[in-house]
Amino acid sequence: MEKKAFITGITGQDGSYLAELLLSKGYEVHGLIRRSSTFNTSRIDSIYIDPHDTHARLFLHYGDLSDSEQISNILYNIKPDEIYHLGAQSHVRVSFDTPEYTGNVTALGTTRILEAARRSNHAMKFYQASSSEMFGAASPPQAEDTPFYPRSPYACAKVYSYWMTRNYREGYNFFASNGILFNHESPRRGETFVTRKITRAIARIISGKDKFLYLGNLEAKRDWGFAPEYVECMWRILQQEKPDDFVIGTGETHSVREFLHEAFTYAGLDTEEHVRIDPKYFRPTEVDVLIANPKKSEKILGWKPAIKFGDLVKIMVDADMKTAGLEPIGKADKILSSKFPDRWWKAD
Repeated sequence: MEKKAFITGITGQDGSYLAELLLSKGYEVHGLIRRSSTFNTSRIDSIYIDPHDTHARLFLHYGDLSDSEQISNILYNIKPDEIYHLGAQSHVRVSFDTPEYTGNVTALGTTRILEAARRSNHAMKFYQASSSEMFGAASPPQAEDTPFYPRSPYACAKVYSYWMTRNYREGYNFFASNGILFNHESPRRGETFVTRKITRAIARIISGKDKFLYLGNLEAKRDWGFAPEYVECMWRILQQEKPDDFVIGTGETHSVREFLHEAFTYAGLDTEEHVRIDPKYFRPTEVDVLIANPKKSEKILGWKPAIKFGDLVKIMVDADMKTAGLEPIGKADKILSSKFPDRWWKAD
């Protein structure tokens, strides 16, 4: 029998890639989406089939992570084999402006799903999308046993979710695992996240729509990887015999300034001419350096990233150039074809 999966945050970057991966593996996929007067499903439009079609294997359900009753109803009716909990208020800077909402959705949303799954009396495996932001000010490199030191409301909410996941695993013998993913990007990254903000600005500057790009702290260092590879780890984590927690990352760190320089140089632009600093984009408390120690995931999951920093930048710049109707610089297609000759996700 084909497996059933339930994905929260299916319309996001990770959710859309994960849905494609699971469909390619023969899953029936169900996703949670929020009701809106306008459609917000662009990332999954290419794989969506009208549910009246007998070949449809992707189904969307209206709901919200703040609504425990609806979550319970969905899980009761679907009875998924695997739950991938990716949904959250996931923007770190915004979490300082909306700390209560971030806690309600990002933290308590996890509890609502875990409790609904526990009460369902149906065997389910649960994946919690934990974040490298939980490490915050902890000394790098950060591994599974590194103590958390969260530096934002978002990170605090994710630490809560991490420990709730472990508590359900240890208290109820529930198959619940944490994937502690370090920064992972792609052409589907939200436009307000710094990497996509940079690559999108390049296309707008070249096309004459903008003259300047406004950024905050350029010295923050992050471990950046390629999102499609990271969702494969999510799936591998739930295929293990026993639940566990895994750090996923490249083991390299680069500053925002490096990302900016790499992207602008690739596009032939001068950062001095087009980049300006705006203090409103600085966080009240900053995370200086994040770098993964992925030895456990390499050993147990058999995973190593194929895309590293330089290639990631080129992939994102070319994609935003293409989206803007400009001629891509052209290296991204060669990179993707060589690294992923049989890639399962739709072209961006």
